[in-house]
Amino acid sequence: MIKPRSPHAELTHPKYRADIDGLRAIAVLSVVSYHAFPGWAQGGFIGVDIFFVISGFLISTIIFENLQRGSFSFVEFYSRRIKRIFPALIVVFIACFAIGWFVLLPGEFKQLGKHTAGGAGFISNFVLWREIGYFDNAADTKPLLHLWSLGIEEQFYIVWPLLLWVAWKQKFNWLTIAAIIAVISFALNIQGMRTAAVATFYLPQTRFWELLIGSLLAYVTLYWRNVLTTIRNKLIGWLGNIVYAQKLVVNENTLRNAVSLTGFLAIAVALALITKDKPFPGTWALLPTIGAAFIIAAGSQAWINRAILSNRILVWFGLISFPLYLWHWPLLSFVRIVEGETPTENIRIAAVLISIVFAWLTYKLIEKPIRFGKYSKARMIMLILPMCIVFGAGVAADKKYFFPSSQSLVALQHFDFRGYPEPEGEYIDEKYKFGALGYNEKNKVLLLGDSHSQQYRNTFAKLINSQVSKNRSLPQVMYSLEYLGPDDLLRVSNEVLTDSTIKTVVFSNFWALTYGSDKINYSIRCCGNALGGSVGGDAKHTPLTTEQMNEIDNKLKSAASSLIESGKEVYFILDNPFGEELAPKGMVSRSIFDGVQIKLTPLPKHKAILRDEPIRTRILNIAKKSGANVIDPYEYLCNREDCPSLSENGKPIYKDYDHLSLYTVTHLVHYLDFLILR
Repeated sequence: MIKPRSPHAELTHPKYRADIDGLRAIAVLSVVSYHAFPGWAQGGFIGVDIFFVISGFLISTIIFENLQRGSFSFVEFYSRRIKRIFPALIVVFIACFAIGWFVLLPGEFKQLGKHTAGGAGFISNFVLWREIGYFDNAADTKPLLHLWSLGIEEQFYIVWPLLLWVAWKQKFNWLTIAAIIAVISFALNIQGMRTAAVATFYLPQTRFWELLIGSLLAYVTLYWRNVLTTIRNKLIGWLGNIVYAQKLVVNENTLRNAVSLTGFLAIAVALALITKDKPFPGTWALLPTIGAAFIIAAGSQAWINRAILSNRILVWFGLISFPLYLWHWPLLSFVRIVEGETPTENIRIAAVLISIVFAWLTYKLIEKPIRFGKYSKARMIMLILPMCIVFGAGVAADKKYFFPSSQSLVALQHFDFRGYPEPEGEYIDEKYKFGALGYNEKNKVLLLGDSHSQQYRNTFAKLINSQVSKNRSLPQVMYSLEYLGPDDLLRVSNEVLTDSTIKTVVFSNFWALTYGSDKINYSIRCCGNALGGSVGGDAKHTPLTTEQMNEIDNKLKSAASSLIESGKEVYFILDNPFGEELAPKGMVSRSIFDGVQIKLTPLPKHKAILRDEPIRTRILNIAKKSGANVIDPYEYLCNREDCPSLSENGKPIYKDYDHLSLYTVTHLVHYLDFLILR
């Protein structure tokens, strides 16, 4: 039975391999390229998966060797992890807090605090998974988004050493355990891509298999040398038969080169074929992970490993890969926030170059002296204290115990970009599985559509809750919890056609987007949530043809006509004004030197309506032909000349490019009151 040694035990480490640092360089440069220039490095995010394999291989090699020798120490192991990770990470946290103090709005600074606490606690992947949603901030405005992968690695470092130690103590086979867990994790990954893609991307149980590929490789390299020799000899003979016309002996170097080349090609294919539109990780993640494993397995003497990956430039990037990974994304994210839009190519190049300089300085002045210096373990444990302080500061910012410098601007106190909270009193209707407010089973109002209908949930909630003590006969309000397109609207309309308790049906979509108007393209770029978190994305929403638009017209007209014929009252809510001029984040200019300043760009009413054409006219015609009524938000949200972005008391009317703010839907939107109070 092997027990962990005393805190004074020294762990042995595998022999340094320059080619693995070169592979690290490929990984980090791929990620940096993807984040800065996603147009030509679309598959660069697979660099994270390469990192996973490298980490699994190196960590497992250390644990296997030291457990077998009886020299494994949990204190020593985690002290080294702390020395490796904490110094650079703490510096980046402090820098992000400092920059955020000057350029972020209160709501954004609160989110930075939450992400800082999540990063310091190594649970960023869980934090980000929980907040992903339609109304969530765009990924490229989250400076600490990239720490999700560090969270997965640290969670692996917590579980894996303990599991291996228990297995050693009970004399279980490490290879069997690693293989079983890897297979289960991979199966969960495959299943998750069908049912919960976002969770599969972020959660450890669907990602551990990638690190375990490295662990399996470490075990095979250490303990299956005889088996590998047999396999190698057979492969050499097989390769000789394929390559040469006559049966010749292929030497070991040729096999090493073939294995390394195969791995290199797998990664190259992954970079070329995998994009953010592919279901990832899924089976696609096998390409970069198996490719990385092949390159490592080939050994340092394979030609690619020796001549390319061991090149001094790549090795240098490999040595600074960790601080470079930490620095590049916050800098790209902050310039995106300050610019208010996708930064120019020159700005992104500058941000990348600065991140390289910062990474080198961090490695040279902070990481290297602490990591390789002769410090006592007790002193190393003291690194935990500043990380705890960072964690506490993050929690305090999240709880709004202190605010950024922009708080001094009174109007900015009201800038809140969070999603809408769950309406007070909401429950799930048993029959249709709709969200519901109120309990009048004989008189119901049904609200159908996409996010432009869901933004009104809190309008009805406040109205019903304020009137319930005065009038017990208020109608019940029901609404779909899913976003409904034209086909869905027609389907649901047919389902409720014979339900006599539903007296009124209201359709409310972002109609310009429903019809694929070309004018919406920059809306998607402005507000889209890219899972990979790329700066400079250029999402396209292909405009529909005239025939396709006519088909939508017919579906909406059919739905409305059928409902009206069944005795129901039908309303179409037209698009509310939308545009970058109305988005709160577009109202501010930011600078590290000048802080945050308000800048208002009026949106003329005629320009707003013109932007909504010809879709606005199509909805008006559909309503007229079907006999439905129309509710026009322009009549209430605009004056004769302009569509204001701020209310009379200085609060934002919109929460983003096209959605009304929580304040607006609960205090200013009265054009739906008659549906409840009549």
